[in-house]
Amino acid sequence: MAKAKSAYVCNDCGADYSKWQGQCSACHAWNTLTEVRLSSAKPSATRGARFEGYAGAGSLAKVQDLSEVNLADMPRFASGSGELDRVLGGGLVPGSAILIGGHPGAGKSTLLLQTMCHLAQQMPALYVTGEESLQQVALRAQRLGLTTTNLKMLSETSVEQICTIAEQLKPKVLVVDSIQVMHVDDVQSAPGSVSQVREAAAYLTRFAKQTGTVLFLVGHVTKDGSLAGPKVLEHMIDCSLQLEGDSDGRFRTLRSHKNRFGAVNELGVFAMLEQGLKEVKNPSSIFLSRGDKPSPGSLVMVVWEGTRPLLVEVQALVDQSHVNNPRRIAVGLEQNRLAMLLAVLNRHGGLQTGDQDVFVNVVGGVKVLETSADLALLLSVVSSFRDRALPQELIAFGEVGLSGEIRPVPNGQERIKEAAKHGFRRAIVPKANVPKRSPEGMTVVGVSQLSEALDAL
Repeated sequence: MAKAKSAYVCNDCGADYSKWQGQCSACHAWNTLTEVRLSSAKPSATRGARFEGYAGAGSLAKVQDLSEVNLADMPRFASGSGELDRVLGGGLVPGSAILIGGHPGAGKSTLLLQTMCHLAQQMPALYVTGEESLQQVALRAQRLGLTTTNLKMLSETSVEQICTIAEQLKPKVLVVDSIQVMHVDDVQSAPGSVSQVREAAAYLTRFAKQTGTVLFLVGHVTKDGSLAGPKVLEHMIDCSLQLEGDSDGRFRTLRSHKNRFGAVNELGVFAMLEQGLKEVKNPSSIFLSRGDKPSPGSLVMVVWEGTRPLLVEVQALVDQSHVNNPRRIAVGLEQNRLAMLLAVLNRHGGLQTGDQDVFVNVVGGVKVLETSADLALLLSVVSSFRDRALPQELIAFGEVGLSGEIRPVPNGQERIKEAAKHGFRRAIVPKANVPKRSPEGMTVVGVSQLSEALDAL
């Protein structure tokens, strides 16, 4: 009897090796190699040229010029949720594979069930659940008050069976919940292993590409919030979405980390209600729910998320430290950048915080990934340190360099206009972002150095 062949695959980057070793040579991670049993080279009866429209091994693909590719063959269609369409880049693309991850209780299944119930009234749709029973899904739909007619349901974990049934029903949209419980018959390892997740995702993605089906895959996340399973899973799919938010919180944010059909870092905001996830048309109004009385350390900044500006409040608390190493804690911002900006404030602003604990928080659970929040962060730190409240009609944005200069940020005029719509009357921005004509009733102060921004307060 022939000995079964095996390989060793890195869980972080997906690199494979013929024998086990302690460190991955590709990503230099330790103890991440997992043994994978290789299937025989004999093709399975369910693999290969089984899908309708598949070009078998006996036919050759046609070579075309890039200018001759017909873009009308891939029209987008709406999902029924404006925020989801925004994150996807304008709608669903036939043949695309979309991966949605998030912590347990974030609302992944709820969002997809709402979307599928809406799409089922217009086109064939199939919802495959591998973790829940059909009765549990039906109870959730009844609790949310959804229209359940025309939506086809299937409780199955075999990828071959799912594709066989989907080939008969020919759905336009297919949901697989979740990819970690699916298995391929040819792979001998247990469901959820590196080889099973990789082969199941590749099989389903190939089916979606060859049949023009929109494929939604639900993925689990690890303790640190990253997507569970091999890193190669994120390379197979077209869009990677992350649904974030605390299980006890009211709001959820949907962020795009990878999108082959649109912009990345697009943000969609939903509110978790008794009727399910409801899209929020104006997210800035949610994150600006401030008190009537101004408080020290609070300032509103304008960040750019994908294709639209977003007004969020940043809060800072500076307090006398009682330990040898003062704490630097940032929630919603990068902690290393906070330490760097405090050093710039000490050198070029004359404010010593070496013996102070500094806590910074972005209200609403929003994660700010761009550098335009530097100026607002430092001004809020100064406000808390001096115990003097800033005017509530003030906004600020701008990138702060190591030499104390205030650098311009993209889409400066659009940020100022968005702030003016919400009633702000004064703005401290980089000098290069000052518009030629300020919005009516708004005073825009342009600064080029950190010292000028502190004097403007």
